[in-house]
Amino acid sequence: MHGPLRLASRLVPPRTLLPRSERRPLLAPFGVRIGLTGIWYIVGFAVAAVSFTFLTFGAAWLLSHRNRGDVHKGLPYESGIDTLGDTHGRFGFSFYIYALLFVAFDIEVVFIYLWAVIFRDLLLAGFVSMLLFVGILLIGLAYAWRKGVLTWR
Repeated sequence: MHGPLRLASRLVPPRTLLPRSERRPLLAPFGVRIGLTGIWYIVGFAVAAVSFTFLTFGAAWLLSHRNRGDVHKGLPYESGIDTLGDTHGRFGFSFYIYALLFVAFDIEVVFIYLWAVIFRDLLLAGFVSMLLFVGILLIGLAYAWRKGVLTWR
């Protein structure tokens, strides 16, 4: 070390370089001895996480919707009309298939739109790559159609 750092290290050596007999404990502003090790940081963060969790759940419980007054308030649709049958019935698997296909093809429409915006800059390579992209989509659609995924049961 050169310059002021070398001089400063001679004047006040680091605490760990002092012999154990000359080491003084680090003191906080009120004379409290500081001797934190790694475990106390973990304990502190654990206490903070648990207290944050319980405070959040407690606040949600205090502010949550409660069934006061009207019996219809807690019903699933809140339209004032009593529901018929079980309101927690299961949906058929075909609903999920149609929803997934819709999302997939909706995202492809976004890609095709962005491609159309910059079509003039892409020239022939961009056109060929989009033809390949749409071709792969059509092959996937034909495969799903052939497997009978799109038939309503």
